[in-house]
Amino acid sequence: MASGSLLRPVDTNVIKEIVLEHLGSAIDADRVQIDSDLYSLGLTSLATVGLMLALEDRFEAEFAESMLGRATFRSVASIADAICKLSQ
Repeated sequence: MASGSLLRPVDTNVIKEIVLEHLGSAIDADRVQIDSDLYSLGLTSLATVGLMLALEDRFEAEFAESMLGRATFRSVASIADAICKLSQ
């Protein structure tokens, strides 16, 4: 296999939709940008677990234990980066 394998693109709009489902109806969808801090927008630890499970289901991947921190789920961009790493 050649080095520098290509990453499968991740649809950040799909990630945003899943994030919005777990943030609840109190948040305006326009406030969730690719680099928005999801925790400052109201994402809780409990909601993060649900978000992780929904992402694993949608992208058919499993987050490694080392990825189960706030940094992974801080923004749509960080989630997309994590999913790209999982698909390598």
